[in-house]
Amino acid sequence: WTVEQFYRYAKEELDSGNFGGAVKAYEALEARYPFGRYAQQAQLDIAYAYYRDNETAQAVSAADRFMKLHPNHQYVDYALYIKGLAYFKPDLGMFGELLNLVASERDPKALRESFEVFKDLVVRFPESRYAEDARSRMAYLVNSMAANEVHVARYYLKRGAYVAAANRAQFAIKTYPNTPVVEEALFVLLTAYDKLGMTDLRDDTERVMKKNFPESRLYAEGLERKKAWWQLW
Repeated sequence: WTVEQFYRYAKEELDSGNFGGAVKAYEALEARYPFGRYAQQAQLDIAYAYYRDNETAQAVSAADRFMKLHPNHQYVDYALYIKGLAYFKPDLGMFGELLNLVASERDPKALRESFEVFKDLVVRFPESRYAEDARSRMAYLVNSMAANEVHVARYYLKRGAYVAAANRAQFAIKTYPNTPVVEEALFVLLTAYDKLGMTDLRDDTERVMKKNFPESRLYAEGLERKKAWWQLW
């Protein structure tokens, strides 16, 4: 086969959704014709095929390989984009679907790695065709990382680990101050201080919450539950 025939066959496999077959075909192309634009495109397409096949580690490795071999290539921004997408995509398989897991309940390591890759992309290539989408995904990732911290704080609160709950809630508030989960983080912090009997800190947190979230449903429901508990006595 000519290099064009190899590439055409590999592209047909990729377009048909046979990502494993596409990878093998691209690898065969690169082995037979290791130099030139077709080999370079094959390396990029391998990263994309692995990403589409939910093979995160292989997609990242393939993207890194391309950038190492061709640091000044015109499509380095695309390689970064694929790498960021590989980390971004919830690689949860059937267990994630069964458990209905969301981004805030995932291991935050992949979320942080995805954020850093997209950040690298928009800093190095602000005019890239992929930069706008990368920025949107970064905003989503910040909210997801903040939600993950509050998710953990809620878990500690339910387990009675009030100090740990307060620490995680404080971290979420300080690290992600402009995210939607700050309201819930403040409520977790308020509840933890109340359970610990730290009245001064509880009252300070309560004032902050009333000032910033005067119509908070969480705060109103918390007061109702507390009132009902005291009425039982």
